[in-house]
Amino acid sequence: MHGPSPETLYPLPGFPRTVFLKNVVTRPNVLVGDYSYYDDPDGADRFEERNVLHHFEFYGDRLIIGRFVAIAAGTRFVMNGANHAMGGFSTYPFNIFQNGWEAGFDVSSWTGQSRGDTVVGNDVWLGMESLVMPGVTIGDGAIVGTRSTVVSDVPPYAIVGGNPARVVRSRFDEATVARLLAVAWWDWPVDKITRNLGAIRGADIDLLEAAR
Repeated sequence: MHGPSPETLYPLPGFPRTVFLKNVVTRPNVLVGDYSYYDDPDGADRFEERNVLHHFEFYGDRLIIGRFVAIAAGTRFVMNGANHAMGGFSTYPFNIFQNGWEAGFDVSSWTGQSRGDTVVGNDVWLGMESLVMPGVTIGDGAIVGTRSTVVSDVPPYAIVGGNPARVVRSRFDEATVARLLAVAWWDWPVDKITRNLGAIRGADIDLLEAAR
């Protein structure tokens, strides 16, 4: 036995509020790694519809979520399509209402402001009702506090909180973080992860490195 299959939609029997996210994702611009889950009593399987906002294929940005990510209820990702053109005097989106207002609109004045992909690393924990803004990268092993608004990149293994989210502290010292990133246990085959759960769940970096 090596844990649940990552292809399982509801990995907790009798508990349909939790889904392995990659099994409910349909958009080509949303990529989710194995074992990353979303928990929501109001329908976790509607994640794309309710939690990934203003995400349009023509814009070209992607939401990339790594492996073993824990996403609590109400976490939302605001994508680049939420931005309004800001190069002129008005930010009002006349063009989307058509009926002549689309004439002369240069779509590059909108898409040219893209902040790029939004990336969530591996083994990240996003607290309830977190809000992640466009183009942010959240590093491996980071923790985002409940109701935080993430507007800038989060270092690996940092704990952030607030609005805007700021680093509260690092989970480990710099040397340990570097060693953890080198180990990258989330990339191991699942049978190896199973054999070494004690080291992964533990706090002895030497033991984890030995398992590598």
